[in-house]
Amino acid sequence: MKNIVFDLGKVLIDWQPELAFRDYFAGPAEIAAWMRRVDFDGWNRLQDGGRSLGDGLAAARAQFGDDALPLETYVQRFPLTITRPMPGTWDLIELLDASEIPLFAITNWSADNWPAAVAQYPRLGTIFRDIVVSGQVGMLKPEPGIYELLLNRNGLQAGDCLFIDDLAENVRGAVAVGMKAVRFTGADALSDQLEKLGLLGPRYGDMRVSP
Repeated sequence: MKNIVFDLGKVLIDWQPELAFRDYFAGPAEIAAWMRRVDFDGWNRLQDGGRSLGDGLAAARAQFGDDALPLETYVQRFPLTITRPMPGTWDLIELLDASEIPLFAITNWSADNWPAAVAQYPRLGTIFRDIVVSGQVGMLKPEPGIYELLLNRNGLQAGDCLFIDDLAENVRGAVAVGMKAVRFTGADALSDQLEKLGLLGPRYGDMRVSP
């Protein structure tokens, strides 16, 4: 294995979208109910796929009326949703970088919210040789095209790449184009997987995440 391709959300960066809407509702239960009511997950996936913010807000207003109002400030409040790095994964990726393993990323992330990610985690701009952002290219995992785009624009062979993602369907999408892939369940488990593949030495042992 010559290259490692990371997902970002829930692998390197914890994403908690409900935090963007705290000022609109009395508590977590009310936020969760509203997110279900306006199908936030479905709305957000279309944003990640490249739909413009203006079009997304217009569609939400047309379907949900005033109930869509909290979405109006989602981009401005988005930085509140990504304040926490995932425990241990950044330590792992720094070790991989120190070993000069080429690192890449593919992320389902809207173009409007991507600048906030780079601002809060500037290492994204230096540790990865390339990042394919779904909202910028108009493709989403697990569509084969988004994996193939990373491979083609970097001259990579699928069989030389290990893909890491927290979602099973995205792992299957990588396997479908010929990559080896593992599902992320935590930094310790990933460390074990990387060691078995010969991509990481035992140095990480002293840095394991406490239970």
